[in-house]
Amino acid sequence: MSHYFDNDPNVKSERESFDYFYRDNKLSLQTDHGVFSKGKIDFGSDLLVTTFLNANPPGPKKKILDVGCGYGPIGLMCAKVLPHSEVTMVDVNERALDLAKDNQRSNNIQNAQLKVSNCLDDVLDLEFDFVLTNPPIRAGKEIVHKILEQSIEVLSSGGQLLVVIQKKQGMPSAKKKMQDVFGNAEIIEKSKGYYILKSVKA
Repeated sequence: MSHYFDNDPNVKSERESFDYFYRDNKLSLQTDHGVFSKGKIDFGSDLLVTTFLNANPPGPKKKILDVGCGYGPIGLMCAKVLPHSEVTMVDVNERALDLAKDNQRSNNIQNAQLKVSNCLDDVLDLEFDFVLTNPPIRAGKEIVHKILEQSIEVLSSGGQLLVVIQKKQGMPSAKKKMQDVFGNAEIIEKSKGYYILKSVKA
């Protein structure tokens, strides 16, 4: 069975469009079969975007990494709201990245770049102020924990990892892993069973 963490999901394409808003900022986004959360922004991703942007309004340049970007709602909204920042978006799913590229073009977003990467394998030579992820739970705990472990390698000193995850889908395990890797982990937001976890690199 194909799912959204596959490199090339073998399901028929049938694109669908919707508008996504953060305050007065609007993105017109296309989604498709074989991509996480077709047809609407999922609650967890929206909670992550809102929590991050409420705490980090436009200002000095930030370098942001969106891991498992899918068709791009998290990274593209951050790039739109924070035009002076640089956003890197990675995913293993090529259909998702094609959608994200189309969504970047159609929304005229200049300050984002997209890369094919299994977890963070292809960006380990870069450095970021923030890593944001709605991790691919269905890919398994090993993949999720690999993302958490690799995040500390790409963060600058004082940099932050923000993760959205449901309690029933492994939040306690993810929080413990972040505590083990970073030496700190806290819940900074929760709503409807979704939690935003934060770790800071010393």
